[in-house]
Amino acid sequence: MRNNYFIAAILVVGLFFSACKSKNHHVKASDSRTKERPYLGQKRPGIIPEMFAPGMVSTENWEMSGVFTPDQKEFYYIREVGEKEEDKKQVFMMYQQDGNGNWKESEISGRVGEPFISPDGKIMHLGRRYKERTDAGWSEIKSLGTPFDTIRIMRMTSSAKGTYAFDEATPSGKSVLRYARILNGKRQAPKPFPKEINTGRFNAHPFIAPDESYVLWDGQRDDGPRNAEIYVSFKQPNGTWGTAIKLNKEINTKASEFGARVTPDGRYLFFNRNTGKVRPTDKYENTDIFWVDAKVIEKFRPRH
Repeated sequence: MRNNYFIAAILVVGLFFSACKSKNHHVKASDSRTKERPYLGQKRPGIIPEMFAPGMVSTENWEMSGVFTPDQKEFYYIREVGEKEEDKKQVFMMYQQDGNGNWKESEISGRVGEPFISPDGKIMHLGRRYKERTDAGWSEIKSLGTPFDTIRIMRMTSSAKGTYAFDEATPSGKSVLRYARILNGKRQAPKPFPKEINTGRFNAHPFIAPDESYVLWDGQRDDGPRNAEIYVSFKQPNGTWGTAIKLNKEINTKASEFGARVTPDGRYLFFNRNTGKVRPTDKYENTDIFWVDAKVIEKFRPRH
């Protein structure tokens, strides 16, 4: 009799734990369905660049300059639309994530500059203009003021310390990369980066790391056909900038690669790549957004 009671007790306990396990498993499965989907729900790349969000962001249209906000709930980029050359125009696009983790695309306006979000998420840089984060979204576009409002800036980026890094476009292609620090609470006058960075032709689209340990940009350092390539320079222990290093051949192909930037979490390098003409009648090559593990940058960092 005691043995039968003991066996029955074991069965009851077993059923109890089995039910608990099943219940816990159900909770986890439910959590995974409602969990936020970062990076627009895309499969993460490794050390070989991949097109970002094909069919969603990267299409047969021309897309470039994709940036996430630090909370990864918004993604901004530029797209060219229009079938015929005379009908084509560039528009400012956004993907926004809702409370259920779903991403919704919307067109904000015509192109107003290349977007870059400051590391603290409070400023959206748009070249020599900007927007401020508000409770309702973003403010109206504002001017950076003197002397930036007189400089032809394609892209402005900033570090966590507030240092600006930007390019100055010139008709001759001899563009100059500059920076402007904050000292004692005041913005200093822009200064050119040294020759280690400002060498060659078509230097453009600088990205300064949040901790200012490196700068990425694109340019050309040979006399062949125009073909933008991405470089990095690391800050040395004495505060100077190191020799320009061209990123590896998986990133710098025979096509033009440009507009490099790193996601706010530091995990992925985004850049633009020309991918050829979609139609023979197209005037320019299509451009798409690519991404790759940011480890491709760290492999070049000097070991001091």
